[in-house]
Amino acid sequence: MNINISSVLTSLLLSLILSGCFIFGEPTEFDETMGRTDAEIVRGAEVFSANKDWQRTIEWLEKAEKRFPNSPLAPQIKLNLAYAYKNFYRDEEALAMLDKFIRTYPNHPALDYAYYLKGVVLFVDRGIVEELTLQDISDRDVSQLEGAFKALKQMVRLFPESEYAEDATNRMTYLMNKISERELHVARYYMRREAYVGALNRAKFVLENYSQSIHQEEALVIMVSAYNKLGIFDLAEDTKRVLDLNFPDTQFRKQKQTGGESAWWEFWDVID
Repeated sequence: MNINISSVLTSLLLSLILSGCFIFGEPTEFDETMGRTDAEIVRGAEVFSANKDWQRTIEWLEKAEKRFPNSPLAPQIKLNLAYAYKNFYRDEEALAMLDKFIRTYPNHPALDYAYYLKGVVLFVDRGIVEELTLQDISDRDVSQLEGAFKALKQMVRLFPESEYAEDATNRMTYLMNKISERELHVARYYMRREAYVGALNRAKFVLENYSQSIHQEEALVIMVSAYNKLGIFDLAEDTKRVLDLNFPDTQFRKQKQTGGESAWWEFWDVID
């Protein structure tokens, strides 16, 4: 029986090639970025970003961030990656990347944008969702809105001439009023349940931390009422004088109950 040695060797070699994945493990997924420079990867990611293909944008930028940690483009890669995370609803990763940028590049020209983008990522108002789900007002958490306010405030303080300062200020105004509104929702909730100290603390928080909000008048009214309910009449009178001085035509006086003048500030039974 004649055996063609050349054919046998060729078949054996082909078998080894085809079965290589079983010998050396599963074949790796094809990497489009392999062999590309950092600039080429960034440009490629920008094309995906322009087409709102956030998944591929993130895939390319994550590889660039790991492969070129000391590149001159490393700051841009981090900011672009944070922006892509935000648009792909991966907020926690966006915030982590922005914090990493702020720590790593404290003097970078784009630091204002990093603070601004951090505030924008945190700028989420779940009020509509809470109203639709009838969530109890005592359970509403404004910590994320407070985080957004602080990030934007820091950005405006550090970079008042930034191109993002005007939008940041507008967002801060909205956040300030929204946070104050929710704090006073909780204060009214406490007043109904005779938790007067809790209501007082919420109102004082609004006055002390968001002094430019549109809810100062209501915060003072709550404080007058809470102090009276607690029997601290001297502080109630002091607060009422501040209220009269700043809001002589207070809307709450017009809503006084028929029970008498002394009950004019008990607005939680007639509004809300």
